[in-house]
Amino acid sequence: TTVVNLKNAGAGRCTHMRRCVVSCRFVLCTSGDSVKVYSTRTEEWLHSLQGHTNQVTGIALNRANHLQVYSCSADGTVKLWDFIDGILIKVQLVLSKAKATVACFQLVAVHLPKSAEQEVEAKELSAVSSRISPNPSCTAFGREGQYIAFARHLQLNVYFFRKQKTYSFSLKATDKKGAKNAFTCIACHPADDCIATGHEDGKIRLWRNFIHTKEYTYSTQHWHHNAVNTLCFTPEGTNLLSGGIESVLVQWQYGAGNRKEFLPRLGGSILHVSTSSDGQLFCTSHSDNKITVIESSFKVCGVIQGLVKGDAVLTDLMIDPRSKALVLNGKPGHLQFYSLMRDKHLYNLDIVQQEYIYEAGLDQFEVVKAAFDINGYWLATVEERGQKSSDLEFVLKLWAYDERTQSFVLNTTITAAHTDRIISMCFSSSEETTMLVTTAEDGQFKAWCQGADDQSFWSCEFVGSYHNLKPTNCSFSADSSLLAVNFQEVITIWSPDTWELLTTLCQPPGVVRDLCFGRLSCSKYLIATTTRNLLCCWNLLTCALEWSTSVEVSKLQPDPLSENVAAFSYQSKHTDLFVFKPSEPRPLFTHKNMCSEKIHRAVFVPREEPLNNCDESSQWLNRSQLYFLTQNMDLLTFSTATEEDRMLSSSKRLVIDDSVAVTPFYLLLGKHRQQQQKLNTPSHPAADKPQQPQGSVTITELLHTPAHVLPAASVLCSMLVSSLLISNTGEEHSEEEMEACDSQQELRAQGSVDEVTPKLSKAQERELKRIRKTDFSWMTGLIDSKP
Repeated sequence: TTVVNLKNAGAGRCTHMRRCVVSCRFVLCTSGDSVKVYSTRTEEWLHSLQGHTNQVTGIALNRANHLQVYSCSADGTVKLWDFIDGILIKVQLVLSKAKATVACFQLVAVHLPKSAEQEVEAKELSAVSSRISPNPSCTAFGREGQYIAFARHLQLNVYFFRKQKTYSFSLKATDKKGAKNAFTCIACHPADDCIATGHEDGKIRLWRNFIHTKEYTYSTQHWHHNAVNTLCFTPEGTNLLSGGIESVLVQWQYGAGNRKEFLPRLGGSILHVSTSSDGQLFCTSHSDNKITVIESSFKVCGVIQGLVKGDAVLTDLMIDPRSKALVLNGKPGHLQFYSLMRDKHLYNLDIVQQEYIYEAGLDQFEVVKAAFDINGYWLATVEERGQKSSDLEFVLKLWAYDERTQSFVLNTTITAAHTDRIISMCFSSSEETTMLVTTAEDGQFKAWCQGADDQSFWSCEFVGSYHNLKPTNCSFSADSSLLAVNFQEVITIWSPDTWELLTTLCQPPGVVRDLCFGRLSCSKYLIATTTRNLLCCWNLLTCALEWSTSVEVSKLQPDPLSENVAAFSYQSKHTDLFVFKPSEPRPLFTHKNMCSEKIHRAVFVPREEPLNNCDESSQWLNRSQLYFLTQNMDLLTFSTATEEDRMLSSSKRLVIDDSVAVTPFYLLLGKHRQQQQKLNTPSHPAADKPQQPQGSVTITELLHTPAHVLPAASVLCSMLVSSLLISNTGEEHSEEEMEACDSQQELRAQGSVDEVTPKLSKAQERELKRIRKTDFSWMTGLIDSKP
């Protein structure tokens, strides 16, 4: 067994797959096999509800307690959480595997048995309907849960629970005006018998009197020019919220015809809308993996942005040398900078600098290539528009880092860098001279440097070609003394100092797909993959083929801090990972059947501190961590078992011990607590620290337990009183003995306990004063009268 684990990076998980849950302080959203909890005020991630073993498919507040949430998952379970403290309360439902893996979508009523056990299996299931859309937005509960409405294609169904009867209503596919009537979403009014439905043509229908199949009516409202993605009534039912591809939240006043309000320019297409139980906050989920928190006054008060999801990632995965952020395509025409350490979106850099128009089929500029220099001073980008060569437009831009604005500023724009599409580009790794090399389909590669007369702008220094062949890839050696450019089947090696062609490598058959130089002790090797499913390694000292193996490699990724190279191999409809050193043909690490998709984007992310005490199978993760992106836009990574244990313990400490987010004040308080713990260690014994009474444990538990999960007050009182009672075990001291003991301790502290006579206790002094004040004159008469 290996100690290296494959996991979904938090940044890559979609937060827009299901409707969010919003309250006055928190936003909860599905994220892979967990539920993330964010703060509506600070927009910071607080913690995650982890316990499911498969994709979380939905979340809903507990109507009996709004501090608890239900989550359902493809693993066949429904769990109840205290989401503020991140505590799993109960597994309400455990479906059998046979019932949880039904091929078709069905609407099923489940009886939840009452039990004190934490895990309860629900065996009583009854099918309501098998005509269910796979879209969760097409199902909604009616007034006070009396009925449930669900739609599929052109049919609306309403199932009444008491009658156990379904009423169906159908629409034509198109009408005289060519409208598309297919249902896309449903929402039910919380107080009235009214069902709102959204349709493909952008219309919204309000259905009434649907208890009678032949007497139903509906009214139509229309603003959206495309399909309505989501509908939601406010808790009081006074307004209806709708959203779609236009990125505009529309608020319709219920019962007032077409009276409406708009909140435009929210970003990506709106997929879901939800409201808080008090109606003070709205929450929209967007197709670009963003959540927007909106006040009821239609003012945006918070934005929670995950890793921006688009149609495709055209650039490579890159690491900004300065901020250590992950950089790739973001919003249309932008590059996004995402912090993997904080799991937080930092900012977007506008590359195209043109307004993007959200219209299907419209040809617009896209960022297709990007590269950083070794120090992060320069950023090169390529943007292009047009699919055909005759309509192709592309621009090469170079951006300089501005210390004042802490961002990149456009420095040079080259509109005619090549006569045909740019295929690849790379910066030299030299810290003395910054050079950019680009290859293009025009059969040339060009070297760009800062001008000799004006160092602030860039110009072309050299143009190279080889027998009119098309270059596809370029790569600098670790010390930038060599440049490798492949022209179809031939790899050419050039000297950047003199631009002399040093040698050519062309032994293996097939067009070269990818190439890279070795690092550190393996810098004398050059690795390449071909379209004939060959992985080859050359020794540049002898210009001979060192070794080769037959494997289809979709992505070759070197680690900049070690000799390791990662090769992703796609075969038999799944991807395998091999990590190897060029000097060794045998892999250091192998992960078979890693995922079912082909991998084209990967990057090694340097660690802040190297890992220690790693097992042999995870040595390749000491200096860097490997991230890769699937075709479904999931960002995955590898981690060691020790890392996950440390993260889990840290998560437990944050959630259970303090139940707060990591803020500057928390860090300051945590440092103070660490100092206090050091003072109380065996090396610094707290001899003078008073011992806590026996009931302090009970009091501590009482004070630190959240109030909403405490038992009844009658139970607490008896527990508290019992904890405060003084134990009868041991010696029992009277008040005089205890006071005498205090006097002994004072004298012992002065060092004179043996020489000085012990003082009288306060009780003895009071008795002595009383005796002194007593009149004993009557005893004189008795003495005098004595014979």
